Amino acid sequence: MFKARKYKALEKRLGYRFKNEALLARALTHASLRGSKKVLEDNERLEFLGDRVLGLAIVERLEETCPAATEGELARHLNRLVRGETCAAVGRSLGLGEFLMLSESEAGSGGRLKATILADAVEAVLGAIFLDAGYNKARDVVHRLWEAEEASFGHAAADPKSALQEWAQAQGLALPSYVEVERTGPDHAPSFTTEVRIKGKAPARGQGTSKRAAEQAAASAMLEREGVTEKRPVG
Repeated sequence: MFKARKYKALEKRLGYRFKNEALLARALTHASLRGSKKVLEDNERLEFLGDRVLGLAIVERLEETCPAATEGELARHLNRLVRGETCAAVGRSLGLGEFLMLSESEAGSGGRLKATILADAVEAVLGAIFLDAGYNKARDVVHRLWEAEEASFGHAAADPKSALQEWAQAQGLALPSYVEVERTGPDHAPSFTTEVRIKGKAPARGQGTSKRAAEQAAASAMLEREGVTEKRPVG
């Protein structure tokens, strides 16, 4: 008698059918079930593998679609496409939460909607596809599922503070910190000078009529100095 595939709907959304369905089941098994008599393995090792598969697939895609991009621009795009928020968005688009296997306490606390759990599960699924069929199949799934994310990032430039943080993370640097070094002018028309600092890099300064504007200007100055963005013409 034919046995219906447990994850048929999810496989359809992924655009991939597993030869070994047990791999997909493992990818959907959260660590909260670790130690359960019914669970031998959770998805953490698959998540570790899938993270590397995703990074390589996105780098390959960026190399193809952004031939004129600088190293800094490529690093910024890569960071935005592989970060947890993006993976979680892909997981939500797949309806992955409904397929997750969680402990009762984790499920009861809204675990099926948690961004970190969804992001980890997406990476684990990619790792499972890699083991089931190899890199090329996993890459094809990444390119298909990330198509909308690539398009949205291509048209929406990050603000300077966000771009600087993404660049620093991609370079393995400490996160930027901002220090107000001067405030001048009357209360109704103040002028702020702010310094942005990243360990291992010379600080950069910016000015603005608000603290936020000064911080954005400082971030922009550092991005320009480091060659991540081009200097804006004056006038």
